[in-house]
Amino acid sequence: MNLQSTTTLSNGVKMPWLGIGVFKVEEGPELVNAVKFAIKNGYRSVDTAAIYENEEGVGQAIREGLAEAGFSREELFVTSKVWNADLGYEATIAAYETSLAKLGLDYLDLYLIHWPVEGKFKDAWRALETLYKAGKIKAIGVSNFQIHHLEELIKDAEIKPMINQVEYHPRITQKELQAFCQDNGIQLEAWSPLMQGQLLDNQVIQEIAQKYGKSVAQIIIRWDLQNGVITIPKSTKEHRIIENASVFDFELSAEEMDLINELNQNLRVGPDPDNFDF
Repeated sequence: MNLQSTTTLSNGVKMPWLGIGVFKVEEGPELVNAVKFAIKNGYRSVDTAAIYENEEGVGQAIREGLAEAGFSREELFVTSKVWNADLGYEATIAAYETSLAKLGLDYLDLYLIHWPVEGKFKDAWRALETLYKAGKIKAIGVSNFQIHHLEELIKDAEIKPMINQVEYHPRITQKELQAFCQDNGIQLEAWSPLMQGQLLDNQVIQEIAQKYGKSVAQIIIRWDLQNGVITIPKSTKEHRIIENASVFDFELSAEEMDLINELNQNLRVGPDPDNFDF
């Protein structure tokens, strides 16, 4: 396994196990440079969203980064997400076209429904199915969906989601959700894998990190990958972007995996998908 290693989604599309996220990175040179650093250092997956308000900068970075690295658009996996205000059939299609224009791309590799807004996500899903069948998106999925949301969606869907991107880190391991996703051919993906920095002083993970000569962040990212979860850690610093990807030269033991799994407290840093207001 290496930084370009991929998993095959249920529809046959290959998605990198590791990518860079740009949540809360504002438009400007810092954003552009972060994405370009990632591409230059071997990343082949970039995750953004309409609500991040940085799709234009991500698009600029992709164009410049690809040109400087000398490889094609087809070698990069780009994800964006439709925001809650645009969850409706026509509104979602329009939102997709807006995101595509801001990114300056001809297609997206993955497009997600950002949150499971009751009464709206089914119409949005129909729009994603339409875009997918028209060849405008390589893969479609959801974000922050719990089991009951997925059950409700799948009940009427023509196409099952290929991805479910959720809050996932050692304090919220979501084992039942992951098992449900596996049973239904849905790949789990982690956002906030480092719990927004709140796990960096955890003693259990620190001791494992010292054993391998790695950082706590590297241990958590490796734990994600060994649990079969795609992960997209965020950083704007080149040395940290490189460090986050330097996780393919060691392997955690079954005992160490269990020690980290046991840190679970079902504790979120983000909103509860069953109780959010935005």
